[in-house]
Amino acid sequence: MEKTNVMRILEQKKIPYTSHCYVDTGVISGTDVAAVLGEDPNRVFKTLVTIGNSNNHYVFMIPVHRELDLKKAAKSVGEKNIGMLKAKDLLGLTGYIHGGCSPIGMKKQFKTVIDRSAMNVNTIIFSGGKIGYQVEMPLDALKRVLRFELEDIAASD
Repeated sequence: MEKTNVMRILEQKKIPYTSHCYVDTGVISGTDVAAVLGEDPNRVFKTLVTIGNSNNHYVFMIPVHRELDLKKAAKSVGEKNIGMLKAKDLLGLTGYIHGGCSPIGMKKQFKTVIDRSAMNVNTIIFSGGKIGYQVEMPLDALKRVLRFELEDIAASD
């Protein structure tokens, strides 16, 4: 298994993590990733990049089987409205492509909000920065490499 930039950053900072690989499965959707890994979708998080009315960018992480509530998300970052970043703009802004976007190692650190439900699990699993790779760690470890807030940002089931 190859090391991604996310894994290198974590190792450089001596932050323990578990890596998961699902290369060559053709799987991209978050719920399919959870299924291929045999993991509870409540522990597998997707990374979403948005843009606010102010033209500031924000990163939101929510469980893969849920949708981002744009009103709650906007409120959590003090914006009137936010919208999803177009996939074609993702690489230039973050250095990552759609399906392989990680909150760790972006070109620039954006305000990041993780859905509060992450507090209900011991570890969360999220993109390792490349399609086919995920990393798993507790929120306490993630806090050592990423500044984030916990808010209720996922749409109600």
